[in-house]
Order: sequence, then C-alpha cells, then structure tokens
Amino acid sequence: MRRRDFIVIFGFAAIVQPAIVQAQGSVKRPLVGVLMPVSQAAASVWSDRLQRGLRELGYVEGRDVDIVYRYSDGDHARLPALAEDLVRLGPRVVVTGSMLSTFAVKQATETIPIICATLTDPIGFGLATTDARPGGQVTGILFTLDTLPGKQIEMALEAVSGVATLGMLVNTKNLAAQIPRRDAMAAAATLGIKPVLVDVRDADGLDAAFQVLAHAGVGLVFVLPDPLFVSERRRIAALAIEAHLPTLFALREHVQEGGLLSYGIDVSDGFRRVASFVDKILKGAKPGDLPIELPTKFELDDRFHESCQLS
Repeated sequence: MRRRDFIVIFGFAAIVQPAIVQAQGSVKRPLVGVLMPVSQAAASVWSDRLQRGLRELGYVEGRDVDIVYRYSDGDHARLPALAEDLVRLGPRVVVTGSMLSTFAVKQATETIPIICATLTDPIGFGLATTDARPGGQVTGILFTLDTLPGKQIEMALEAVSGVATLGMLVNTKNLAAQIPRRDAMAAAATLGIKPVLVDVRDADGLDAAFQVLAHAGVGLVFVLPDPLFVSERRRIAALAIEAHLPTLFALREHVQEGGLLSYGIDVSDGFRRVASFVDKILKGAKPGDLPIELPTKFELDDRFHESCQLS
C-alpha cells in the first residue's frame, strides 16, 4: 500500500470511529416505569426486590435498563396524574403495585404493557379474559385467594381467645378491597363472629375509626389490605395499642411497625417474580400471552405487646 493511500484511509477511520462510538453511546436503554400506591419508604423493600429480580436476569439499572418510580403515598386520587406522567416518559412496560394503580395506567395508555404485582380478580374487573391467557394489556401475580381471609381470621383466633366481635377496617374507595371484604365477611359468618365494619377513606378518619371499634367492644381488628393503611401502618399500630385492640393484617410490614399478627401473600416475592415478566416484555412478548401467576410464598409474622390486653 502506498503511503498516501494509508494516510487517507487512516484519516477516514479517525473521522468515522468517533462517530460510531458516539452513536453507540447514544443508544437509549429501555425504560421501565413503576407506579407505587404507597410512599417511597413503604415501597422500598418492594423496589429492592424488583431490582434484585432484574439483576438475576442480567439487567443492571443504568447499564441495561432505566427505571423510573412514582409514589402516591397512599392517596388514590393522585394515581391518575402520576400514571399520565409515567406514560409521557414512554416506558416499554409499567409495573404497578395495586389494582387502582393498574386502572390508572390503563386509563392513561391503551398500548403500554402493564404488569401488576398484586392483582385482585382481574377477570371480574375486566382486565383479563382468563388467567392462562389474559388477552389484553395486563398480566402479573395474583394477590388474593378466596380462602385466604378465612385462614387469616382462624390463625388470629388461635392467638386471641374469646373473640365474639370482629372489627374490620376497610377503604371502600378502593374497588379491589371489596373482594377480601366479601370473603372476610363470609368467613366471620361461618365462624359465628359478629363483624363490625368501619370505612376509612383517608388518614384523617383513622382516629375516629378506632374510637368506633373500641366503643363497639371488638375483640380483634382485621385491617384489610389497602395502600392507605400500608402508608399509615405506624399510626395504625399506635392507635390500636392505645385502644388495647389486637390487630390482624395481611402484610408483615404492619407487624414490623408494631402490629400484632400478620399472615398473607409475600408481596416482596411478587415484585421479584414480576422481573421475569419485564424480561419477557422487553424481549418482545405481549402481556396478553403471559399467564397470570398464582402466589407461591406466604408469610406469618407476629409480635405480642404487653399493652394489648389479650385473654
């Protein structure tokens, strides 16, 4: 090769190479949106499990994928605006932590796949045709089983004897809460226990709710699953202890903040498993072709307090 030809070729390579590197560096990583119905602090363990699940599949945040989070702090009214904000960012898939979060994202977009870590009756709510083949925009992990509230109450009655009246704390603004509420009411009737249902729609109603429950003489308070109650779990535990009311929950996060007993589906494990759905979506799968999965891990946690007068 003549020296002049070498210089020309070398010069051309010197010009092209930086352009290639620049183009490669500008490749946009796939974006995963996450809409949490609770506070950032309350959701931290769930976010950690999601990231761990992605790492197990070879995705490192900031290298292979970007993740953006939005938190509603237990305020359901904020979810639509947060969902629209996420959708504007153009994520390839959105992970949700509640049914109301799922509804909010679905209202904001008809095309972006949605994976919910806590699905409740997705067929009944029109989100799926069947569990085996959802057929639409939504898939994920089930959070409820028909027999679970009965099992939760039975386990609590083994720890707290002599319960004749069962208080139930529920947020009727949460449409998904009607499923566990229905099953809990049926279980109470089967066990011959009188239910006292108290509706709490915002944090300001918690003090009055526990006053009603204490006045009704309930022997146990079943706090049904709801993002509002998760975000206010420390306050709920304090109110229950002050009123000398033993408490039953579906999530162990409540017991970690002072609640008495929890038994239910491990939501953290659900977020870890959601990572496999994200992986499949990013590789081209459609959410309607990914079967909705049953929960596989349950957890029991309890902590008895001297301030709770148990018989």
